[in-house]
Amino acid sequence: MATAPAPPAAPAKFRIDVAIHDLLMNSSSKPPMPAAAKGATLPEAVFPQHPEMLNDPGLETPPEHRKWTPKLIYRTARGWLFPYVKSRVLPGTFHPITAYLFLEYKCNLDCWYCWAYDNKVKGMTEDVARRSIDWLHDHGCRVLALMGGEPLLRPQFAHKVVYYAAKKGFWIYIGTNGRLLRPEVTDRLGDAGAAVFNFALDAWDLKPGLPKALVPVQKNLEHLMKKQYGYGYMIFFNMNICRNNLQDIRQLTEYAREHRLATDYHINETPMLEQDDHFRHLYDNPTYIRPQDWRAVDDLVDWIIEKNKSGYQMVNSVQRLQEMKAFVRMSSGLDLKKYGWYGDGTSSNGDVSAMLNSMTGIVQEPDGELHFTDWNCRGGENNVIIRTDGTVAPCFPMYPSTFDWGNIDHHKFEAKQLTDMKKTCQKHCFSTLNHNLGYCYNDARVVKWVWQRAKNGFQGGARSFED
Repeated sequence: MATAPAPPAAPAKFRIDVAIHDLLMNSSSKPPMPAAAKGATLPEAVFPQHPEMLNDPGLETPPEHRKWTPKLIYRTARGWLFPYVKSRVLPGTFHPITAYLFLEYKCNLDCWYCWAYDNKVKGMTEDVARRSIDWLHDHGCRVLALMGGEPLLRPQFAHKVVYYAAKKGFWIYIGTNGRLLRPEVTDRLGDAGAAVFNFALDAWDLKPGLPKALVPVQKNLEHLMKKQYGYGYMIFFNMNICRNNLQDIRQLTEYAREHRLATDYHINETPMLEQDDHFRHLYDNPTYIRPQDWRAVDDLVDWIIEKNKSGYQMVNSVQRLQEMKAFVRMSSGLDLKKYGWYGDGTSSNGDVSAMLNSMTGIVQEPDGELHFTDWNCRGGENNVIIRTDGTVAPCFPMYPSTFDWGNIDHHKFEAKQLTDMKKTCQKHCFSTLNHNLGYCYNDARVVKWVWQRAKNGFQGGARSFED
């Protein structure tokens, strides 16, 4: 077979279709109106609430099987299950279960693949934070993810947010690169009621474009791990598969296994929406996956799948991991009929079809284009993001959109607009959280999942909803 021509060298500025991109980025002459300041403040966080934990050195060796107390089981059910049931029986379409609260859009690191930070954007105020939590609470939401940028840039502020939200019954998730998660910060957040730390790591040690490495944060991580059993939180490694960290992902996965931690994998992707000048690394980026890297990425994904099947704790299901292989090709924009499954013209379209047989969520169009099937995205219905200024959007990739969905004083989510938008945008989106939300909006699946956990006394580690 003749070798295909070389693929385009430069990545596209955005992955979504042009028409929907114009709607989301250029449809309004006025940006969304920030939430008006009303002078609300957060209460001072009481610390320590559990003074006995300050002198507790924690566990050096993780237990073989973690024991969840009735109190912690109830906290999780109150965060996830009860709001789900309410969302199924109450009228209307806006019933958020999960919310991303962007305390910051600044970051202390510069990961070259990341567009989700801008150091010119002011952080969230206490006024917006408190009213956001109250607004979410009034709408039934009980899962709150503190996001950035880096949400721990102002640790005292983050402590206040966690304390206030936990007192209102929220199950709280903190996404962090760990550099600022000093032992005293861990103790304050754990004491306040954090449920999960999503510890973002891409490499074992520093490498070009990937500053989120284990070596610089190892002391912080070790303290976090020791104290998790006393405070009752969980830890995930959140890893982004790039072309220059394939061996690091294996090493970090084994480290997580050794320390009884869960893992969550993502495939590095170019922006869904076009970014402004704050994103400086679109070109000549050592983290982006090229067609010539596809074989090596496939090998890594297959290795992760085998570890998943052997019992490693993973948020990703086997099916979602399989679909990562298609997503890297989907993101490239290459015609696979022309370039083949490995991007070099050596495989036929029959090979492409064979590869896709196990990926039930992927469709190949007659022109060779790959995209996700309709997966029941719940953005703007059961998931919402709140920007630092109190404006809202349906999901994480839509943070830079100028489309006006309102703010915490008056949201403008409309079922028709969301449905029309998702006909296109969900074809390109690989969000783990939103895919899990979409998958669970099937009562039979939820009943089955709850029953399976109930039989085990709601014990055990993290697994995907589909497993």
